[in-house]
Amino acid sequence: MQKAWLYEENGPKEVLKLGDFPIPTPLHNQLLVHVRAAALNPIDSKRRQRPIFSSDFPVVPGCDMAGIVLEIGSSVTKFDIGDEIYGNIQDFNAEENLKQLGTLAELIVVEESLIARKPKNLSFEEAASLPLAVQTAIEGFKTAGFKEGQSIFVVGGAGGVGTLVVQLAKHLYGASYVVATTSTPKVEFVKKLGADKVVDYTKTRYEDINEKYDFVYDTIGDSKNSFLVAKDDAPIVDITWPLTNPRAVYSSLTVSGENLEKLRPYLEGGKLKAVIDPTGPYNFGDVIEAFRYLETGRARGKVVISPFPSQHLPSSIPSESKNNVTSEMDLKKIYAS
Repeated sequence: MQKAWLYEENGPKEVLKLGDFPIPTPLHNQLLVHVRAAALNPIDSKRRQRPIFSSDFPVVPGCDMAGIVLEIGSSVTKFDIGDEIYGNIQDFNAEENLKQLGTLAELIVVEESLIARKPKNLSFEEAASLPLAVQTAIEGFKTAGFKEGQSIFVVGGAGGVGTLVVQLAKHLYGASYVVATTSTPKVEFVKKLGADKVVDYTKTRYEDINEKYDFVYDTIGDSKNSFLVAKDDAPIVDITWPLTNPRAVYSSLTVSGENLEKLRPYLEGGKLKAVIDPTGPYNFGDVIEAFRYLETGRARGKVVISPFPSQHLPSSIPSESKNNVTSEMDLKKIYAS
């Protein structure tokens, strides 16, 4: 058995508890991974709060992770034991139920097709912060049919998805003009991400913005108001559900390791940067507090959990890959809490 954060009924964050969960065995197309860092997403909270996806209890939450491959299935060809990988392990478009065993556990299994090698210049924490958010961000551009040279208005430029939308618009999709909204303390931060202009939503209403944009990318579910800055024929993409504007189009995500691999040059070249909320990373023992903060909606970038327990990490793993894991002493403190 391994230690994992889990819940046995839907409800608030208080239903989470640190408990025992069986160590999984990888199928032929899966890898067994020791999780080094994980990131929390709003979907983790929504899934816990109400049964929006079919799944048996107990559920270990978590989609995003970065870690080390410990074992591979018989048909796995792209990865080997000891590889450092990252990805979103939950395929929301698959016919099967979502995995019971999410990423808030020491050992998880994941399909080979869902992961990619960790960029060499990223820490485990930085890599873990990316998958679901960057996959969501990219899907929105595809949904809108965004073209190089167009302008974009990003609603929520400092959030987990918004920080990546701003960077992708500027450095990958060739936007001519990038505008993003945020609150007063985060204005300079969003400018540094690449926004040409930042709108402080505490001081400026949509009605007060005279410019109109080729694409409105709403990451916070405010399309009932943000549509005002869109040109008459401009697409409005909203990544929240249900939509608050009939003109908006919902954008989900495609979970793919191949898509992550395509981002490697931008990540290793420094054009695309992971953004971790400065309150973290949160220790493995502080998951409830991390969810509390996530659910305030005030995070700047991603809420990350690290380090993780290492009681099952084999001695054959190189010593440099064992750094920054929860020590045996710390683990005993967590288990006793």
